[in-house]
Amino acid sequence: MTPNDKKQFRVFATSRIGEPAENRLRERGYKLEIFQGPDAPAKKLIIEKVKSGIDALITTLRDPIDAEVFEAGKGILKVVAQIAVGFDNINRAAANRYKIPFTNTADVLTEATAEFAFFMMGMLARKMWQSEHLVREQKWPSWHPFLPFLGDEVTGKTIAIIGTGRIGLAMIKKCSGFDMNILCYDPAYHNDEYIAAIQDLMDLRHGRGIQSEKAYIKYVEFEEALRGADYVSIHVPLLHEGETNKPTYHLINEKTLRLMKPTAYLVNSSRGPVVDEIALAKALKENVIAGAALDVFEKEPLPADSPLLDPAIADRARLFHHFASGARITRLSVDPNKGMAGRTVQAIIDILEENYGGDVSKMPYVVNKEAFEHVNR
Repeated sequence: MTPNDKKQFRVFATSRIGEPAENRLRERGYKLEIFQGPDAPAKKLIIEKVKSGIDALITTLRDPIDAEVFEAGKGILKVVAQIAVGFDNINRAAANRYKIPFTNTADVLTEATAEFAFFMMGMLARKMWQSEHLVREQKWPSWHPFLPFLGDEVTGKTIAIIGTGRIGLAMIKKCSGFDMNILCYDPAYHNDEYIAAIQDLMDLRHGRGIQSEKAYIKYVEFEEALRGADYVSIHVPLLHEGETNKPTYHLINEKTLRLMKPTAYLVNSSRGPVVDEIALAKALKENVIAGAALDVFEKEPLPADSPLLDPAIADRARLFHHFASGARITRLSVDPNKGMAGRTVQAIIDILEENYGGDVSKMPYVVNKEAFEHVNR
């Protein structure tokens, strides 16, 4: 099917996704309606739009897409395209029951998210926020070897990478360039080939005199990773009890925080509910760990009464607005191999224009392929 011989598809987007990607749909003759925001639309409005007969729905993590939404689009809605790698907000079982595919934007945000996690770690450890405040508030004292404070190095330290999926592996690649020792834990899958390749690179760098001390990388159990690390970086999906035998909901809690060194730092750019925020705030207040940097939270935006906003821990808690993938190319590029927006649009085009012979199970950005694998057999 080409743009000239198809019907005029209707698409509703719950958020702007960038003019280049939006125009790609318009140029193909699609009728695109966008909720201008910047806040999310009410669920009631989403349901109204779905009932009105749209062919595709573009969503974000803040939109609850459940059985009620899928029922509203029964027989009409052909795809839900999520502009995010995560899809905690989409009821997969309901999507399968109504035979509506949903897509995500995995891969294109891998490097941007990993580099942001690394930058958070460096900013936290080297106390950049505190340093800038000294300058801006005109409280910069005369030079002193260790006053008013010192930061902690990243180079040569040990990091625990919790979760070795795409983003975890990208984080490993970046940490290896800073001569870090790397402890890996993943509850589901070990990528032994990748870890062996990183060890080979570490050995080569040491053997050729590029780094002075030998470094190592290895898989270990979760508790060993926490105990041995100077930095702990979280890269796991959000999984609840009943979904798996190794849930990640509140994986970081009062008990596991106490396994960490008192000089260690926590970095989370995965999913907010992986960390028990009440326990974390308490741990920071009691100096159980040295600091934390978070880009995701249990509730977003972060509520005004969040314990993480306690002024008593402001010097040890760096808080960001779910911004890890927030880079221009990663978010806005119309190229589906580079941008989240481009991948979202391509996913819609694949389904509505019946690319891949109309076989949804072969379409690369569809998440719930299992609901369609039998259709073309």
